[in-house]
Amino acid sequence: MSTTEYETLRWSVDEDGIATLTLHRPDALNAFDVTMARELEQVFLTDARDDDVRAVVVTGEGRAFCAGMDLSAEGNVFGLDESLEPTPAQLREHLEEAPFHEGLRDTGGKVTLAIHALPKPVVAAINGPAVGIGATMTLAMDLRLASTKARIGFVFGRLGIVPEACSSWFLPRIVGIQQALEWVYSADILTAEQAHAGRLVRSVHEPEDLLPATYELVRSFVRDRSPVALGLAKQLLYRNGAAGDPLEAHLSDSLAMFYTSIADGKEGVAAFREKRSPRFTGRASQLPEIF
Repeated sequence: MSTTEYETLRWSVDEDGIATLTLHRPDALNAFDVTMARELEQVFLTDARDDDVRAVVVTGEGRAFCAGMDLSAEGNVFGLDESLEPTPAQLREHLEEAPFHEGLRDTGGKVTLAIHALPKPVVAAINGPAVGIGATMTLAMDLRLASTKARIGFVFGRLGIVPEACSSWFLPRIVGIQQALEWVYSADILTAEQAHAGRLVRSVHEPEDLLPATYELVRSFVRDRSPVALGLAKQLLYRNGAAGDPLEAHLSDSLAMFYTSIADGKEGVAAFREKRSPRFTGRASQLPEIF
């Protein structure tokens, strides 16, 4: 098992290529701060993109998943530059430049964009309270499993702020606009069962069963699967699920089918015919361009 050291996170990869990313500020209920934001973004832009990593499981250390933004920080707790007076046009034009990149851009949003861009399965194992950014960061993950002790809250209205981390894009697509608006308007804390009923989480487990169930599910995603086909499928479903016309899906499907059929697809067909396990050689770091 390989490991990488961070200040607020724990990262390890097992022999099957399943990475475990643990939010690790247990004394603060894994509250999200600027350091954690930077480290999470780094993990998903670098470590998780290693071809030895096939999928990522995200969970929290101790009794919480993530209690939200650490509101004990000095100054602007979100790490924003209060001297700015930005306009939409300025932000769009100078998104990657100072002072906008560090002083204006939502830190949670930079994290969820990095998660969303990873061409591999990312699954949240929500082991306890997940509030604010603790809830919205999981929306960019592909599935969410929850412990019976999980408590999930989109509590931004209580603080006079808005849902962040690109959650206005993700949440309605997961649970529908009516449910999303109700949860945001009410700012209530949801039980795991309520989150499951609202289709936010895939399944609810006893605390001791949560991680074993998550690993079993994730291994079923990557065992005897082509990393290229998996990565392209993730891109196709997210991108074409928001396309305005099925022709857009046809165009990208056609390119994806073409490139997989002349690569890992040949091995997959051969393995099927020969009744054996496939030996795929494609790499998620080398996906063909289909959009």
